Amino acid sequence: MEYSPPPLFKQGPSALARLIFFVVLALALLISDARFRTLEIVRGVLGAGLYPLQRAALVPRDMFMGAADLAVTSATLRNENAQLHARNLRLSQQANEAAQLGAENAHLRALLQLSQRSPIQSTPAEIQYDTRDPFTQKVVIGRGSQQGIQDGSPVVNEDGVIGQVTRVFPMQAEVTLLTDKDQAVPVQIVRTGLRSVIYGTPKGDSLDLRFVPISADVMAGDELVTSGLDGVYPPGLPVAKVARVDKQADTAFARVVCLPIAQVRGERQLLVLHYLNEVPPRPADEPDPASAAKDARKKSAKTTEKATKADDRPAAASGAAAPATPSSAAVAKQASPEKKPAEKKPAAEATTRPATKPAIKPTAKPQPAAQGTQQ
Repeated sequence: MEYSPPPLFKQGPSALARLIFFVVLALALLISDARFRTLEIVRGVLGAGLYPLQRAALVPRDMFMGAADLAVTSATLRNENAQLHARNLRLSQQANEAAQLGAENAHLRALLQLSQRSPIQSTPAEIQYDTRDPFTQKVVIGRGSQQGIQDGSPVVNEDGVIGQVTRVFPMQAEVTLLTDKDQAVPVQIVRTGLRSVIYGTPKGDSLDLRFVPISADVMAGDELVTSGLDGVYPPGLPVAKVARVDKQADTAFARVVCLPIAQVRGERQLLVLHYLNEVPPRPADEPDPASAAKDARKKSAKTTEKATKADDRPAAASGAAAPATPSSAAVAKQASPEKKPAEKKPAAEATTRPATKPAIKPTAKPQPAAQGTQQ
């Protein structure tokens, strides 16, 4: 029997021979690929065929790395989100402050230009707070009597009239706004020159132009300025614009609704004007025309009454003097017969003066002559 190994276990060339062969083959492939790049196609085909297997082998690693990255990324995103939120709040606050400062700067520039253009001396003031009464339109400013604020001074901004100082304290002052129901300002329509008085309303959102006849030329859009007739507001300050005109046949005056030009409630900085009326005051000894007319009428009535009484007195005086003159003349003749020419003068005066004076004087004048004769 022949004992030979099975085909699986048959040994070919020796291990050393195989090693040398594969080493030489590897060196030849390396040299050829490095010099002539002969294996690029083979490498690309092998890489494309083995890529799915490679990705399948890397799936566990990718899952682990993905979970770790997800945890780290979520924490990082939360931190970054919080930081960005805080930064957004800070930037929005700075933007609001910048916008407020810009508006305030523009407002102050306008006030500065107004104070430079206006010849009237003014004092800048800032609104501190509103009053506690909800039914009035009043604010408190941070200027008082120590800063030269006076009661009744007008308060304006760059757009127009805001109100009037109604109460003054040492360091503060109370300003009644233009829309208050108890506030009144003499105004004049720019287009027609019609003068009237504008009042606030209980709601505080509009103005009421009163005492305007129905026949007056008033239109929506007319601008109202201060007339300056009251001596408190300087003339020419913008006050309001006509919004609506209602004319009814059963009333003597038209209802004119106006809106203030200046933002009465939307301002923070104001100007308090120190306006002095240039109209000279009336002298103390000069009477009022109305009272002078009344006094003249009274004096004319008194003079007419005196004239009528004087016309009635001569008749009664002449009647009373007729019997008295003979007796006085007789007494004078009997007392001093040698002074007849001197005695006749009083009698002549008595006969000529009854129209103005009573007949008592002719009887009184002869008495000294009688006394002289008796002595």
